[in-house]
Amino acid sequence: MTTILTTVAAVSAISVALAFLLTIADKYIADYGEVKLIINDDKELIVEGGETLLNTLRNEKIFIPSACGGKGSCGYCKVKVLSGGGPLLATEKTFVTPEEAKENVRLSCQCKVKEEIRIEIPEELFNVKEYDTTVEAVEQLTPKIKRLRFKLPEGETIKFKPGQYVQLKAPAYEGNDEEVYRAYSVASSIKDSNHIELLIGYTGGIATTYVHQHLKEGDEVNINGPYGDFHYQEDDGGEMIFVAAGTGFAPIRSILYHMLDHDIKRKARFYFGARTPDDLFLLDEMKMFEEKLYDFKFMPTLSRTTPEMGWEGDEGRVNNSIDKYVEEGGNYTAYLCGSPVMIESIVKSLNAKQIPDDKIYYDSF
Repeated sequence: MTTILTTVAAVSAISVALAFLLTIADKYIADYGEVKLIINDDKELIVEGGETLLNTLRNEKIFIPSACGGKGSCGYCKVKVLSGGGPLLATEKTFVTPEEAKENVRLSCQCKVKEEIRIEIPEELFNVKEYDTTVEAVEQLTPKIKRLRFKLPEGETIKFKPGQYVQLKAPAYEGNDEEVYRAYSVASSIKDSNHIELLIGYTGGIATTYVHQHLKEGDEVNINGPYGDFHYQEDDGGEMIFVAAGTGFAPIRSILYHMLDHDIKRKARFYFGARTPDDLFLLDEMKMFEEKLYDFKFMPTLSRTTPEMGWEGDEGRVNNSIDKYVEEGGNYTAYLCGSPVMIESIVKSLNAKQIPDDKIYYDSF
């Protein structure tokens, strides 16, 4: 038994060493020189070969969305690679469907720029900008969630749709030697184009540790955006259903401000899932929306209450509220923001109420 374990350990160590050596060789020994990058058949750039397509584009101030910071674990950074990208890698197959592969879709964080390469990206990404913002305010909303207000440089503005997100750069700091980008939904009104607000929960990751343990008022933070197809839709004007949990609150808040700023007269209900009363936040603001919007109610559902908490509202999962309050066959438009598991569950509940998929918009994280 000892011999087998020793052999397995030795083989594993050799595999790790070879992978490390290959990485070093690819980065420092292989010299690809300058290569041509052609975008949408009308923009040509000469770039240094050897980097990922994601980083190469970022170096040219062209920003592709990437919620995981380029680690190949989110699937957001898809682009079409028409030629020069090499074969689809095993690390991409989890996120690139066979249909997308036939359309030359790749993860830009996994595709290396080693030769002349032709790609296709949405034109709106050329409008994504980078901002060196200043942290104007930091507020602890719950033990795990902070609200941060960022001021853009004097004279600069950001134009986004309510519900979209930006990427925040977390630099190296004590205990972390890598620079990463993470995606966060904008929580503020589009009316204030010189500021943005984010709601960031602590998860123990690189970026959230930076925000919760290192970032303070007056610090400079690099942000780029906006991104995303999740945003307020001008549709037939039916009742709106908002569903969120945790920091999924952020894009819904932005949409509510949009409705307030533009005097949109639509019935709306916000079903927010949390564990205990201590996990609820911005309640005064929700009360303000209830008073000023046409017909709006904030309806939290708590999953871990005790009699001592004195909670008199709805209990259980958010699905319970959907089952209880949403009428079958009604004219609804739904906006959901939360974990993939929550989104999948809520979509099933809404479908059971005969709300079609094309009236359900969601942002999972």
